[in-house]
Amino acid sequence: MDEREFSRLPPAAQAYIRELEARNRQLGERVRHLEEQFRLAQHKRFAPSSEKLRDRVFNEAEQAAAEDPEDDVGELDLPDTGLPEAPEAARRKRGRKPLPADLPRQRIEYDLPEEQKICPCCSNAMHRMGEEISEQLHIEMKASVLQHVRFKYACRHCERFAERTPILVAPMPAQPLPGSQVSPAMIATVMTGKYVDGTPLYRMEDALGRANIPVGRGTLGHWVIKPTQLHLERLYQSLRKTLLSQPLIHGDETTVQVLKEPGKTAQSQSYMWLYRSGQDSAEPVVLFDYQPGRGKQYPQTFLADYKGMVMSDGYSGWRTIKGVTHFGCLAHARRGFVEALKTQKKPGKRAQQALEFFQRLYRVEALAREKPPSGETRAAYTLRLRRQHSVPLLDAFKAWLDEQAPQVPPESSLGNAIRYTLNQWEYLSRYVADGLAPVDNNIAERDIRPFATSRKVWLFSDTVAGAKASAVIYSLVLTCRACNVEPYAYLRHVLTQLPQRAPETDISDLLPWSFLQVSSHVG
Repeated sequence: MDEREFSRLPPAAQAYIRELEARNRQLGERVRHLEEQFRLAQHKRFAPSSEKLRDRVFNEAEQAAAEDPEDDVGELDLPDTGLPEAPEAARRKRGRKPLPADLPRQRIEYDLPEEQKICPCCSNAMHRMGEEISEQLHIEMKASVLQHVRFKYACRHCERFAERTPILVAPMPAQPLPGSQVSPAMIATVMTGKYVDGTPLYRMEDALGRANIPVGRGTLGHWVIKPTQLHLERLYQSLRKTLLSQPLIHGDETTVQVLKEPGKTAQSQSYMWLYRSGQDSAEPVVLFDYQPGRGKQYPQTFLADYKGMVMSDGYSGWRTIKGVTHFGCLAHARRGFVEALKTQKKPGKRAQQALEFFQRLYRVEALAREKPPSGETRAAYTLRLRRQHSVPLLDAFKAWLDEQAPQVPPESSLGNAIRYTLNQWEYLSRYVADGLAPVDNNIAERDIRPFATSRKVWLFSDTVAGAKASAVIYSLVLTCRACNVEPYAYLRHVLTQLPQRAPETDISDLLPWSFLQVSSHVG
């Protein structure tokens, strides 16, 4: 029906048709939104989780046959700042790697019988000309019992002539769990198994049972919680003091379920808050803080009186922290456009254009990680590159976002990505003014991932005390990872040393970076 025929209709019919057309448009937008969510769910379930652009799950024939709704999108004109191409990453060498040279070698010799040491050609005696060596990795899992024998002494003279006989017993070093049968090495083994290797306590109970060692999971849990409360909490507080003295802190949070929490049901969610040093910190610290909720009061309390830089995602609770300089995560903004690209039947030009901006911005950061010119500090070199390349790119990206926002349905995946980026723009673009500021929060996400993956195995914490102990131990083992310290050796060392230290004594020599220096010196 053309406009002339439409104008001849009664006004009531015209209004009804207009109403139907508006309703159809709304339903069409709703259908497209649901299709996007369905394709994204398919991708998350069946496709690799990588955010690289080559990861697609849709059939190429379907892509070619699908109608491209963005044919009218113009070509992208990126500013030319003279940005060089990103250096190629060094490829890993393939093949078998040699066994570590520092492992002890046990020599097993094989010799010929005497009757075979005769030359088969001339029947003369043969001499040994050399040897052929092959190596195998060998590990033995052994449990043993340490008997602490304390010699007792008494006086023979007092036994005969005095009313009382003094008895002296040789002292024994204080143990991490007084009165228990567990050694520091065993406690470290249990902690490493659960918090580094992700092994639940019930599996450790089964493994010990196969070795005829009857230890229940309740006892194993006690071996984790009580030494943490008695000793490891001191290290946690010392690490927290170190973290709050540093110029940059990354923040993130994730859920945890606690079954027996006062005032809450077993099905409710609590939270682990993560606080982390900057990438280039000489004393890197990773801290987990258990809290019953996600309210703004928890990061405010933890970071009270802190005056440095805070990098976080777009959650508003972080932005309420006063007295700090807030930075937004560029990777979170990019992730929205990656998901928008994955939800479309055919690769959308708008999402691809946005990702080209992110690609250029990250190329600047890759260039800044190279060796700075002589006489220029890392921070000054980074700041110079950002001013030269990143500032024009961000200006062009902001103009592109402002242009595209009115043209994209606000409820679509692309609309959500554009809206999030514009809402967070003040924090996303702030990093270009400081050569020490990070560009994203990826380092915090990498440190929270071990907790999130292990959570799929052990599922929940039984009590609040267990959740708090988990926060402390995860903090220690992930700080060890940041310092390149072997977590079992570190836990065994501090569980041996801390019981000998009075509560008011300095324990800075037991922090992971100090342990690394001591172990390197000993090695």
